[in-house]
Order: sequence, then C-alpha cells, then structure tokens
Amino acid sequence: MTTTEPPPAPEAAASGRGSWLNTALGANSEVAGATLANPLAAGLDEGRRAPPGVLVIFGASGDLTARKLIPAVASLARRNLLPAGFAVVGVARSPLGDEAFRDKMVAAVPSGGPAWASVVSGFRYVHGDYGAAGTMARLRAVLDEIDASRGTAGNRIFYLATVPAVFEPVADALGAAGLNRPPHSGAYARLVIEKPYGRDLAGARQLDAGLHRSFDESQIYRIDHYLGKETVQNVLALRFANAIFEPIWDRRYLDHVQITVAEALGVEHRGGFYETAGALRDIVQNHVMQVLSLTLMEPPATIDAQGIRDEKVKALRAVKILSAEQVATEVIRAQYEAGFSDGVAVPGYRQEEGVAPDSHTETYFAMRLEVDNWRWAGVPIYVRTGKRLPKRVTEVALQFQRVPHLPFRAQETRELHPNALVLRIQPDEGISLRFGAKVPGQAFEVRDVLMDFSYGSAFAEEAPDAYERLLLDAMIGDPTLFIRSDEVLQAWTIVDPILAAWAGRDVPLAQYPAGTWGPKQADQLLARDGRRWRTP
Repeated sequence: MTTTEPPPAPEAAASGRGSWLNTALGANSEVAGATLANPLAAGLDEGRRAPPGVLVIFGASGDLTARKLIPAVASLARRNLLPAGFAVVGVARSPLGDEAFRDKMVAAVPSGGPAWASVVSGFRYVHGDYGAAGTMARLRAVLDEIDASRGTAGNRIFYLATVPAVFEPVADALGAAGLNRPPHSGAYARLVIEKPYGRDLAGARQLDAGLHRSFDESQIYRIDHYLGKETVQNVLALRFANAIFEPIWDRRYLDHVQITVAEALGVEHRGGFYETAGALRDIVQNHVMQVLSLTLMEPPATIDAQGIRDEKVKALRAVKILSAEQVATEVIRAQYEAGFSDGVAVPGYRQEEGVAPDSHTETYFAMRLEVDNWRWAGVPIYVRTGKRLPKRVTEVALQFQRVPHLPFRAQETRELHPNALVLRIQPDEGISLRFGAKVPGQAFEVRDVLMDFSYGSAFAEEAPDAYERLLLDAMIGDPTLFIRSDEVLQAWTIVDPILAAWAGRDVPLAQYPAGTWGPKQADQLLARDGRRWRTP
C-alpha cells in the first residue's frame, strides 16, 4: 500500500519535515493502521528515490563493505531507488585499481546479474592511506570526473567503514582537502560513521570534538543498524498509531519491563576484537540503549527527526545513573564456560581463538535500571544480553501488574500469569499479547493464551535490510534513524560508571555454561524483587 501524499523534497527531509514517520503516522486511519507492520506504509517506495550523488566508502576493501553496504546498494538499485547519476567510490589501503574493485563489488552480489554489473561499471577506486593529503587529492579529482561524466551534482556521502582509530584522521583530511563542504550551493556533503563511537564517555566526547572540527552536527550521521530494523521502528508505530496501547504504557499498569538481546553464537573468529569490547560496549551502549529509548520515550510533539530524537534523549536523561555501590548490586557480568549449543559441544570463552586465558571480558551482562520520571517511576527495567545463550532472540517484554483481586479458586488459576505484551524484534518478528481465558470444558479453569501477530505472515511486502534503509535515509537527508551527538553522549553517561567500577577488576565475574540462559546471579537479580526472567 502506498500513500497518496506527494514525496518529500530532499530539502524538506533534511530539515525533518516530510520524514518517513510523517507519512507512516498520518491522520488517515487506514494508513495509520497499516503502519503496525511497516512505518513506511509501503516499505521503500519510489516516493523516497535518492537524489544524484556519490557514495564514498572508506574501508572499501573490508568485510563490512562486501557483506552489508554493497548488497544494500544493489537492493536499492533493484528497487529503482537510485538515480542514473549515482556512483560508488571505494577508498582503501589495498592496492586495487578500478577494474579489480568492480570485480569485487560484482562478486559481493552473486545474484545481481547483468543489471548489477551495469551499475558497478561506473564505480571507481582510490588507493592510499586514509589521512594522506595525496589520497584526498586523488579522491577530489575522481569526484570531479564523476560529477562531469555521470551528473552526480556535487553530492557526496563519506561512509567510514574503517577501524575507529582512523575516524578522526579521515574527517580531518576531508576538511583539509575542502571535501567537507559541498562544491556549490544546493549540493550536500555528509559523513556516515559506524560504531563503536568511542570506548567511553571521554573518548566519545573527544571523537565528537574531532569530527566537529570539519563537519557540522547536521552533516554527521551516526549509524546503528538496529534502528534500521523494521520491528525496532515499529515500536513507534505500535505506541503512537494505536489508541489501545499508549494509555496503558506506564507505571499505573506495568509491573516491569525486560529487554533481552540474546545470541546463540560465541565470539567465533572475533576473539581479538571482543577482548577490546565485551558485551557492555558491543551491545548495551548502542543497540540496547536505542531500543530502551524508543520504549521509554514520551509521544513526540512533532513526528519528525527533531521531535523523535528530542524525546529519545529526554528518556535516556531520565535513567538513574548507578553509583559504584549500586553497580555491585544492580549489575551482573559473566563469561561463558564450555557447554553445549544445539547439542554440539563448544569451548568456553577463554578457550576461543584470540582470547587471553585469564580474560575478564564479559560475554554476558544484566542490570536493573530505574527511570526517574512521571511515566516510569517505580517500574524497574531489566536488561540482559549475552553470547552462547540457548537461542538468538531480541525482544521487549512489558509485564503488567497482577489483577487486584482474583475471584477464582486457586486451583482454577494455577496456569495463569500476569498479562504481558512482547515485542519480538528478531528473528521471529512480531507482537504477542498474553492474557487469561477459560479452558473449554465443564470445569472452570483459567490459563494463559497468546494473541500472536507475525509480520512475515501478515504482510506480503518484502522488508528492506537495515543498511538498505539507512543508506537511503542518508542519501535523502533524513536523520530520524541516526543518533544525535547528545544522545550518544547520554548513553555513554549511563554506561560509564559501570566501566569505571569494573576498571579495578575487583567486581566479581560470574560463569555460566554455554547453551544456558546465563548465570544464577542474574536470576537472583530479579528473584530478590519477586520476579523472574522470561524464557523466550
């Protein structure tokens, strides 16, 4: 289904007006209802076609480019959402030429066929050190050539798909070469930066200052692919396009909230990287905080980039910051030991390739948070994430308070639990509502039943990949699903005291067998409140 509104002009999208959510949550009730499964009301449609421009990928010979970025570009091309005036320029240290780079990009999309090969024929490659003046001079010359030959109108997106250590040097080099500003009025120059955005609050502030030396905040698009997932966006649609949910989304009706990001895999061949990150930096500071802010936020005054991002920041600012003493009681960190995953024996974390035998890096993290505002006062938020858990699942579960009085006999409600609303983000995307119903038969017995909604079975539209969605947003100039500076700094403000408390290594590191739902200490975190973790 498509809307009848005209597509937004790039300038309107850049200012926040006419964003995807304006279309999704329009006044028309039929359109608003459809947004439950897709905030675009039709997925990616031609009303959101990208303007002419060049996507410049730093780190173009790396894994992220071949595995995520180029397949996303290919999908946009297949959907006819890229203009004729479009090109990709790869920049990397690997000694490739234009043809070798094109061959790699064709190979990255094996199903692309002749049509994809035709798109790739205009791609270019610049070899050199990222921060070198000579590299930037060659890049400028190539961009000028592409503007003249393909009509890309001077529009550039610089995508930093590199290691974090070169984020600042690349931004500085772009500024020194004058590439941080569009070549003429009406064009744009934008910087897309991957996570991790700093290693702590001080590092994030330093990176912010470094990027702002050459780029205005309005030019910087901090990407978190979780925000490109349809079901994450649909947290907004579920709440603000449906009259039945938002009134009960508060302390008067909710007992507590659980956010789970579970992975069945271990660190695989990324042990060296994971040793420098851990679950807190790798998942909680970014993905979990994004889901948390969407769950906690107030209805925005305006459905645009500024309105939504303002409310996300306000929600994070209401989260109570843990003291060092509270970290010891409200936070659990753990590491997986040898165990079984899907019936197969797997090694413990310390036996993984690239991991120190005495490592204190956490592969599991759980914490209890409180939110100091009118809506959420007194409602604990429980967060957990971990590797080598029984299954891969991301969900937000809102458990409602128990009814004030059950007029039934105890034996009639033995299998009855409090109502719960569960938003399944991955992999089985959907929404479940748990409530009590009478079991058919002569006896009066009440037990739990599920009203289940699945995105995959309810809608025929193919959901775009998260990177596909976010790349198009960056091209159009819609920053709604990107993270603003104050938001990322506030997320670090929540996380930083935990890192500081762990710095001395005197905080206990629990253990849990691979293939289980985590350490017993995490169960005790909820048990002391008279609650327990859900089993997804």
